[in-house]
Amino acid sequence: MKLKYFQTIVISAVLVSVLLSQVGCTKEKQSENANKELKGELAISGAFVLYPLVVKWAEEFQKLNPNVIIDVTAGGTGKGVTDVLSETADIGMAGRDLNESEIKQGAFGVAIGKDAVLATGNSQNPVIQEIFKKGISAEIFNKIYVTKEITTWGQVVGNQNDSPIEVYKRSDAGGVTESWAKFLKADQDDLKGIGIFGDPAVAEAVKKSVNGVGFNNTLYVYDSQTRLPYPGLTPIPYDVNGNGILESSENVYQNLDSLINAIKYDRFPTPPSRMLYLFTKNKPTNPLAIAFLKWCLTDGQKYCNEAGYVNLEKSFLEKENSKF
Repeated sequence: MKLKYFQTIVISAVLVSVLLSQVGCTKEKQSENANKELKGELAISGAFVLYPLVVKWAEEFQKLNPNVIIDVTAGGTGKGVTDVLSETADIGMAGRDLNESEIKQGAFGVAIGKDAVLATGNSQNPVIQEIFKKGISAEIFNKIYVTKEITTWGQVVGNQNDSPIEVYKRSDAGGVTESWAKFLKADQDDLKGIGIFGDPAVAEAVKKSVNGVGFNNTLYVYDSQTRLPYPGLTPIPYDVNGNGILESSENVYQNLDSLINAIKYDRFPTPPSRMLYLFTKNKPTNPLAIAFLKWCLTDGQKYCNEAGYVNLEKSFLEKENSKF
């Protein structure tokens, strides 16, 4: 009896093991099939600010879905809008809110993160120590970029330094320019300076000019790996309340994580912090585009902070996801 009982237990255990193995194999096959079911190509175009993050998202999404090809190009928010509305791109990247005219033409956007526009200077700027004691207010930046009343760095900090300010701006239609202009209480067309195409080129121009000033998206000022400003470049701190002193609550530029926390918890002015968007022409019907956008709003969010962007609250992301 004991032998039969033992044999019964062994046979039962083997059967359970076989069944579990079959279930495991079935799940693996289902998972493989799910990945293989999603296939096709997506073209994504637009804002420089989102380019590093969307490239990362594309890489990770393609790992999960080996039959998917995603091409990402940066040319500014304006180019993204043109490409999507003319249907030469499937998804656009925007570094600003979509305007009424774009929405009327069918632009359908979902917010996927947050970022900020930073004033940038050369790390060897002749008055950099004074700048980090005082900060620079939106009013002073207006006098540099709009009215041109301030033309030397000595005028900025209130001393006799006569080094001329070399002013750089973006020449392309980017959301960064709109956010910067709003911060200065001006229109984009009011901004004066040497026009340069794209974030990387503006940052490079400021690096090469000791007296240069520009404005850039966060990820072109800070290195997402070291979390520190790129060599030769420094963020210029904002004197938010305009009292001529950079207070401890305003000095949030020590590293990328310090800046991200300030933006996330509203200790950084809006503008120039702003929402970032992915958008399509009309509500998407392409299963691949829908799958990618939904993934960006869920699993893809874990790459935001790592890449140097601000995650949105879970409830807000769920609301954006419900748009589909």
